[in-house]
Amino acid sequence: PFRLSSPHPLSLPPSPAMSSVGRGGKRRAGPPAAPSPLAAKRPQPMPPGAPQPPPPAAAAAEEEDMMDEDVFLDETILAEDEAALLLLDRDEALASRLSRWKRPALPADLVSGCSRSVAFQQLDIDYVIGESHKEFLPNSSGPAAIIRIFGVTREGHSVCCQVHGFEPYFYISCPPGMSPDDISGFKQTLEARMKESNRNSSVQRFVKSVELLQKQTIMHYQPNKSQSFLKIVVALPTMVASCRGILERGITIGSLGSKSFLTYESNILFALRFMIDCNIVGGNWIELPAGKYRKATRVMSYCQLELDCLYSDLVSHAPEGEYSKMAPFRILSFDIECAGRKGHFPEPTHDPVIQIANLLTLQGEAQPFVRNVMTLKSCSPIVGVDVMSFDTERDILLAWRDLIREADPDIIIGYNICKFDLPYLIERAEVLKIVEFPLLGRIRNSRVRVRDTTFNSRQYGMRESKDVTVEGRVQFDLLQAMQRDYKLSSYSLNSVSAHFLGEQKEDVHHSIISDLQNGNSETRRRLAVYCLKDAYLPQRLLDKLMYIYNYVEMARVTGVPISFLLSRGQSIKVTTTSNSANRYIPL
Repeated sequence: PFRLSSPHPLSLPPSPAMSSVGRGGKRRAGPPAAPSPLAAKRPQPMPPGAPQPPPPAAAAAEEEDMMDEDVFLDETILAEDEAALLLLDRDEALASRLSRWKRPALPADLVSGCSRSVAFQQLDIDYVIGESHKEFLPNSSGPAAIIRIFGVTREGHSVCCQVHGFEPYFYISCPPGMSPDDISGFKQTLEARMKESNRNSSVQRFVKSVELLQKQTIMHYQPNKSQSFLKIVVALPTMVASCRGILERGITIGSLGSKSFLTYESNILFALRFMIDCNIVGGNWIELPAGKYRKATRVMSYCQLELDCLYSDLVSHAPEGEYSKMAPFRILSFDIECAGRKGHFPEPTHDPVIQIANLLTLQGEAQPFVRNVMTLKSCSPIVGVDVMSFDTERDILLAWRDLIREADPDIIIGYNICKFDLPYLIERAEVLKIVEFPLLGRIRNSRVRVRDTTFNSRQYGMRESKDVTVEGRVQFDLLQAMQRDYKLSSYSLNSVSAHFLGEQKEDVHHSIISDLQNGNSETRRRLAVYCLKDAYLPQRLLDKLMYIYNYVEMARVTGVPISFLLSRGQSIKVTTTSNSANRYIPL
């Protein structure tokens, strides 16, 4: 699918031993052997009834025709052999690329069993609905929420840990005089109301438990004084809102009559609830003790290690000492170029993607270990860069998808990638009907999701953007980070780079991009250098401003996942901090 950037085509000298095809389609092994000198002098007797030989002129013409045909067929076979060798050379080049892109191989003891502990720095946390692990929870039935933690070990191995047994819950204030019998009747009534509200659900038991607790709240806060709360555990995270609505509208409790309730912590995200209860903070190290986890029997992700465990067996390490260090995260910085029409901003419904530049760097290292640019049509070589030229836009997009899958980046960065580059690639693949392109995440058969969002904050104002979900990978848009953290007169990549780095983009105006693409290999080389610089500058900004270190430390202090720091405001940080102090918030 791509052309090698070697300036000289592969050619082979003709070989006399190479097989050729003679008249009548009969294959022979090279030219006939020359007769010996004695045989040439001795006249050969003609057998009786044999046909007379043709005249000398006719024989010469026939021999010349045979030679011309043989030469033509020999050249055809040579061309086929050259094409086969070029294809072999191309496959070897692709294999070489894949070997440079891949992560280090797993050690034998992790491949074969669970005899050693596994420690990894978690980068992202979410949850899915599925079946609980029968070995850990033999009595479970029906759908359940399963926490997924993505991270990287010290050796650079990617991890997907599926955590079982953690259930969603929230609190209500317990009415005065409520007896244990009233609590039992309250649970039965709430269960009946939940079944009525969720008739189409396959869940067998909606309300798992109702427990009486003594806790503090920040509402009408009084030091050293607690009050009674009911902890209500439900089957699935989506049922928290349904249960809250029933309680806010009012429910009958035995002799106490009908009452409505103010709920506490009913809108805390399920993944965040898990982190708070397990003392997990954003970007910290998590350990699975030896023998406390199992290798996944059904592989659902592209991670090197896919493990299952109980939430009570997780060991969360405080970010101190040895566990304050950073794992070797893989950071992919990329940029795309599009062939826009004159006077129009590029639109994915009309304008093709013509180049994608990629730089892959290990966290903490100064230079990327993968530098490549994927171009539409031929491109002259660039020193230190792997130039991959393709015949069609479809091939470019599929090659980039393969790069994501094989290189397996933990963090994807760029400038304005969440609002432009990533959505553009997804929409462009839809236009070209490349159904396999959106499989960019770490979960098999899970597609990238793009939706329009509006971020509104008193501190940052209102901004329209797009929420791009690539499961298991963090998207870090340098434009969003700049707008949140710095007050600048201009947030263009050129201005920001000049301000912080003293560098600027290559001198290529957007109006001539299509002309450069429609030129020759040299003009497309100029465009490729421009595209590479646009991928290089965000990586330089990330390193110069120490964004990964700063955001990981902020996530550790506030207790939220790293991805929340770019997409959420300040209140989510207050919520986690208040919960860590064991004080409930009415919400």
